[in-house]
Amino acid sequence: MDKPNSRSSHTKQTPTLGGVSFFYTLILALFFLRVWCDNEESIYFVPGLTILFIVGLKDDLVVLSPYSKLAAQLVSILFILSNEGFTIYSLNGFFGIYEIPLYVYYLIGAFIMLTVINAYNLIDGIDGLAAIVGIVILIIYATIFFMTKEYFFLLISLTLNGCLIAFLKYNLSSTKEKIFMGDTGSLIVGFIISILTLKFLALSPEKYDSLPFLIENIPLIAISILIVPLFDTARVFTIRIVRKRSPFSADRNHTHHILIDYFKMSHRKASLIIGGFNLIFVYLFIILGSSSYNFWLSTTLAVTVIILGYLFYSFDYSFANLRRKIRFKRKVNKVKEKGKNIIGKKNK
Repeated sequence: MDKPNSRSSHTKQTPTLGGVSFFYTLILALFFLRVWCDNEESIYFVPGLTILFIVGLKDDLVVLSPYSKLAAQLVSILFILSNEGFTIYSLNGFFGIYEIPLYVYYLIGAFIMLTVINAYNLIDGIDGLAAIVGIVILIIYATIFFMTKEYFFLLISLTLNGCLIAFLKYNLSSTKEKIFMGDTGSLIVGFIISILTLKFLALSPEKYDSLPFLIENIPLIAISILIVPLFDTARVFTIRIVRKRSPFSADRNHTHHILIDYFKMSHRKASLIIGGFNLIFVYLFIILGSSSYNFWLSTTLAVTVIILGYLFYSFDYSFANLRRKIRFKRKVNKVKEKGKNIIGKKNK
């Protein structure tokens, strides 16, 4: 059970082991889907999933340090990077970069997977958000792998999507059926999404011909697909570092917290808005990526992130000041009303 505290968005003790079902479903699915593998990828999934399942389960029961979870993630990632099917040989002309050395691939691959796993883990802060964002991302990857005829990864995307859709009903429930995915679930989902991202970047040039965007824009399309978890993580880490705090320290400064704290949105509404933004952002970038080159697409992405980052960073101060002014005005009005009442009584 997760007991609510000062940072919690829930008010009742809630079970946190929803992610256990994700693990068993994926392991069972991998048994049947292994015949679709070209490089026996399914075998490399199992040890990584198992390690993250054990670590996530222990963290849900007895809180672990961020560094313990980071070490477990690195070990899990090594299994995936050692499979030839995920090797990135070229950036396909992204900013003029083509062939890359093998050691650069290992550095890039480990960084991508670590970033995605932890970014997804951090957005699991309100009811429905992690599941809705995960569903949006997995629908996009399922479409990409269907178009590129990578059927093993298509089926993995659909399997995990089925888990999240089923879980969403209980996560959004207001009855005793309510449950959280916990770190067990968010680490597993983040791990699968990071693998799909790596595979998307590692596709051969011929596979990209069936996609509706320029081949050199592939890395930027991948960023746009993951824009919600990546933007929120970058923003929160930046604020914490500026305030001379550990980037892993907990607070209520995430984008979803701002929506429910300052705009008084329900968890469901905030989650749907953020998920909808993710979907629209990807759609716009796919349209831009079909005709715009790296520089203009990168500029658009950078400007969008800077504007959003500035707006949400300023909310922490502007809304706090606004609330103080409102409270002060209410106190002044109360004093005035009391004064009027006293004067009225004296006149009577």
